Amino acid sequence: MTTQEHTNPKSKDFIRTIIANDLSSGKHSTVTTRFPPEPNGFLHIGHAKSICLNFGVASENNGTCHLRFDDTNPSKEEEAYVEAIKTDVAWLGFNWGDNLFFASNYFEKLYSYAVELIKMGKAYVCDLSPDEMRTYRGTLTEPGKDSPYRNRSAEENLTLFEQMKAGEFADGSRVLRAKIDMSSGNINMRDPVLYRILRATHHRTGDTWCIYPMYDYTHCLSDAIEAITHSLCTLEFADHRPLYDWVLDTLKTPCHPQQIEFARLNLTYTVMSKRKLLQLVNEEYVSGWDDPRMLTISGLRRRGYTPASIRTFCDTIGLAKRESRVDMAVLENCIRNDLNDNAPRAMAVLKPLKVLITNYPEDQEEELVIANHPKNPEMGSRTVPFCREIYIEQDDFLEDPPKKFFRLAPGREVRLRAAYLVTCDEVIKDENGNIKELHCSYDPASRGGSAPDGRKVKGTLHWVSARHALQAEVRLYDRLFNIENPEIDKDVDFKTHLNPNSLEVLSECMLEPNLSTATSSDHFQFERLGYFCPDSKDSLPGKPVFNHTVTLRDTWDKVLKK
Repeated sequence: MTTQEHTNPKSKDFIRTIIANDLSSGKHSTVTTRFPPEPNGFLHIGHAKSICLNFGVASENNGTCHLRFDDTNPSKEEEAYVEAIKTDVAWLGFNWGDNLFFASNYFEKLYSYAVELIKMGKAYVCDLSPDEMRTYRGTLTEPGKDSPYRNRSAEENLTLFEQMKAGEFADGSRVLRAKIDMSSGNINMRDPVLYRILRATHHRTGDTWCIYPMYDYTHCLSDAIEAITHSLCTLEFADHRPLYDWVLDTLKTPCHPQQIEFARLNLTYTVMSKRKLLQLVNEEYVSGWDDPRMLTISGLRRRGYTPASIRTFCDTIGLAKRESRVDMAVLENCIRNDLNDNAPRAMAVLKPLKVLITNYPEDQEEELVIANHPKNPEMGSRTVPFCREIYIEQDDFLEDPPKKFFRLAPGREVRLRAAYLVTCDEVIKDENGNIKELHCSYDPASRGGSAPDGRKVKGTLHWVSARHALQAEVRLYDRLFNIENPEIDKDVDFKTHLNPNSLEVLSECMLEPNLSTATSSDHFQFERLGYFCPDSKDSLPGKPVFNHTVTLRDTWDKVLKK
């Protein structure tokens, strides 16, 4: 049994309704599901939906969910992908316990099932080339025609299949096909391929096999072998369900799982094809599978998304029977809401402008006490140093401010967060006329940010002590693509829609010194700027790197409308 402490009973979507009816009718006494990834890449947010569903419904019904790797294509699969997938599933909060399986566990059994189909006259070895096979298969409007090899005897097919297994034929020269119906309206039933010859070293079985089973054949039998009760798949497998059932019915397996389809996750401003994500990695449009701009689970983790926020997202979007596209803002709001409640606050200046407080004693330093969270006193407080020289954001000062600009300007008074009221007296520029420093004066009686005479000050700025600042690199991330659906035009390379401004690296940011001990599992709200976390790969002691997780508010639509 797999128990997830974080899982709560969900509202009855159509899949949960089916499962509840199966249990109440006595069709099943327990629930066994599976999450069956192929180890040919990293998992993405779409896989998270399937993970949460399969592990979730099992947990809600005191059942079991298997983690089973569909490792039937050794030319594209790697052990590194296996480990990455296990890491991602565990990080999301799910535990498969002893139920870790591989399709390769069943290669001998799958082969014996194929032999059984041949003996029954339900499978045959075909010598057609791939191009010939496509021609014989027909179209959506025209039936296929029988292969000239379709009526080989069972004895001849058994001999040829054994020779295929023994490596006596070249790759691609022969396949084993099911004998079903070449006139079927469902192309998947027109004598689909069950086995192909492929000489490639398998990450688990080495060179033991040179023939490998196809997914549609392997998947249903693996489900049956593991006594899966409900095989939950995305909608593209709906047309494959007749083949799923045909294999199990023909072989009369003791267990016949029920395949149920749901709509896959389509998200705006991204692509969900593993093939296209691999293309972005291989062509170095991103730094790797865990690039924080990628919506892989490892990329989201590195960017600062939490397991709880992703689970909440999957619960929020729910399950549907028809394809739709979910707005990226929904995912961003889930992490924003999580971090708003749980991330401690800190001050950081990303684009520093030095401020000299001329009437503050040169050798004086103070320790100001600031709450870690304005609405959660249980998070405690921290001390932040203050001295004569501080940094503020460049954008927090304008020489000629427009109306309703309430930040710092010549002659204007503002509040320094938890510190003092200061007034800009002088603007210091370099020989090119660029502002390099501000000279301000402070009100010594305004410690804490309140004027003793009750005068009102509208602007409040965050700041960092120049003498104590921790210098860091900060990486600001935006959406990887600049249109909602990068695949909308099939004649246009999706990469032409990559957002050229998806990454901005700021190398001279100034942070409050408390952040020097932050680790990659920490999350912070940099006040007035957004949510950030230390980078898990590039951040080093004394040389921190912080990743921007999400903005304080959804500003994307405003940017697009400018």
